[in-house]
Amino acid sequence: MSLLLELEDIQGNIVKAYGRYGFPMARYVFFRVDDGDKGRQFVGRITPTVTTSVPWRDNDPGKIPPVAINIAFTHSGLRALDIPQDTLHAFPDEFSMGMKARHDIVGDTGPNHYQFWDPVWNLAEQATHILIGINGKIPAELDQAYQRILNMAADSGGVTLLTGHRGPDGALLDYQPAVAMANGKEHFGYSDGISNTYFKGCGENPRYVIGGGKPTGGDPRTMAGWEPLAAGEFILGQPDESEAYPEAPLPPLFSRNATYLVYRKLHENVGTFNRLLETESARFGDKEEFAAKLAGRWRNGAPLMTFPTKESAEAFDRELQALTAKKRNNTANESEKRRLEHLQLELVAFDYGDDSEGARCPFGAHTRRTNPRSALQFGEKNPFATPGALTNRRRVLRRGLPYGRVEDPTGDEGDHGVVLMFLNADLSRQFEFVQQQWLNYGNDFRLGNDQDPLLGNHGLNVDGRGNGCMAIQGDKTTGKPPFFCGGMPTLVETRGGDYYFVPSLTCLRMIASGTVDPT
Repeated sequence: MSLLLELEDIQGNIVKAYGRYGFPMARYVFFRVDDGDKGRQFVGRITPTVTTSVPWRDNDPGKIPPVAINIAFTHSGLRALDIPQDTLHAFPDEFSMGMKARHDIVGDTGPNHYQFWDPVWNLAEQATHILIGINGKIPAELDQAYQRILNMAADSGGVTLLTGHRGPDGALLDYQPAVAMANGKEHFGYSDGISNTYFKGCGENPRYVIGGGKPTGGDPRTMAGWEPLAAGEFILGQPDESEAYPEAPLPPLFSRNATYLVYRKLHENVGTFNRLLETESARFGDKEEFAAKLAGRWRNGAPLMTFPTKESAEAFDRELQALTAKKRNNTANESEKRRLEHLQLELVAFDYGDDSEGARCPFGAHTRRTNPRSALQFGEKNPFATPGALTNRRRVLRRGLPYGRVEDPTGDEGDHGVVLMFLNADLSRQFEFVQQQWLNYGNDFRLGNDQDPLLGNHGLNVDGRGNGCMAIQGDKTTGKPPFFCGGMPTLVETRGGDYYFVPSLTCLRMIASGTVDPT
């Protein structure tokens, strides 16, 4: 039986990966609430502009708006808006504590510690109560939406725009800008935004379940090899994978159709990454293959599981780019369009079940650690009735965009990286578990305490080198021996973030009118 979600009541960033609809840029704007009554007026003004999850069919330009606007609140922000204490106390501890207080759990220690974050997160007089995300197609429309929000804040009063986001040349900005790079990559050179998690009732194209749902044990290249995840893994008030309802604060209308958002600004140490590729590939044998082993994908996006050699990955990319250009120019025939759809699916249509020894994709590769699919069974024959039993309850929805420009690829200075956002119904079981157990610890992958090579916090040892290490398994079929990379440095550092509650449209109206009654 299909699940019908109330998409008109669910904020759009929960269901829609906006980049898929031609929104390559964003501004993330933060406010402090100084007066509860006036702050609720501000929420009331914003609510009619909030984008919902109602589908935009067939990428129809006439139906896709020029900008998408979404809003979320920290626990302290809800308190400042005078949400009743009984409701506030019913939120889970990790949300009420906030990201800073959880820094040991999520790996924000050493170079990731909040003392190094952007000033907007650390000034004593500032508290990030409200996050408003604006996604747009062109700068002019993005700026117009931003100015409208500032005007709403001025008309309502009671809220203060928070400044202090690091920008180019040490500038401090009034908002965090983000924009997709022209080549579709992030600053380390990897193709970005390839796969999106797919769940029941989301209203998106059913073919997106391939690679985005949960594995069934069938052919991963077909829809029969995947099933949608339960909506309750991502939306409160819906059944989750355990057929239970996620814990949520009262009253039910307050939390129904809501979720939690994790906002993280991550700085990329591009110079350190490039030096790592040069030094280690001199021993490993090929720079691009070494980069692919770190990520689990070639830098053009081709997955190692499907394209184990550089030659096959490059041939795939050439054909994909050629057909994409033909479709964009309206010169592709029907056969070429079908071939393009097939190639796009090959980016995500794989599982790790046939690679139980890590010969194609190392156990420690970034993509294998963040979404192991059915890999944690390690080739054991039917240990669980559900192939993804060990991973299905750890899935998150990933959103975000790169920010900044790399002026000097040999150095780490400057302001450039990725704004990453994760949406889930249980911060502890999903986001925090992945951060703590899969990225900054390796035991689930039989890797001891080895960390994720790209996102792991490797710290520094006594001689200034990193403490990270990664084993790249050998391949018996080709005779390639195992490879060990030690002394790996921290490549990505946290520069800000917090936990936010993303209410439904119904909840936003309740907040604005001051009618939240937990009894």
